[in-house]
Amino acid sequence: MRLALTLLTALALAAGLASAAWADSITFFRTPSKNIYCAREKLGRTDMLRCDVRQLAHQAPKPKGCRFGWGNSFGVNARGRAHALCVSDSVFDPHAKTLAYGKTRRLGPFKCSSKASGLRCSNRSGHGFFLNRTSYRLF
Repeated sequence: MRLALTLLTALALAAGLASAAWADSITFFRTPSKNIYCAREKLGRTDMLRCDVRQLAHQAPKPKGCRFGWGNSFGVNARGRAHALCVSDSVFDPHAKTLAYGKTRRLGPFKCSSKASGLRCSNRSGHGFFLNRTSYRLF
């Protein structure tokens, strides 16, 4: 009985350490204008940066097969090109920390730089997006 209890305790501790290594987290931030809100979503092995633009003069085209909101949400994974998103939610968080103009923030494999002219975010592969009130650019 004591051996079984010791074994169960060891397994529980190992499971706890394994889950801590792959802990899910979401980190929010916004631009000083409160027009662009972003979230780095690390869920298991998936790592993605998403930004939503409140006011965007020229929206992105509707993604094929999209049945939700589109046009002002953009995402980039840890690798690969950025893309316009089809979403049923938003990352607008009134408590998000501000990324001041002239500042750069690293979030895992992502780097975002905030300027009065807009927000530029990229992954380690150099792909990402530039967003502002009047336009967007994916690269």
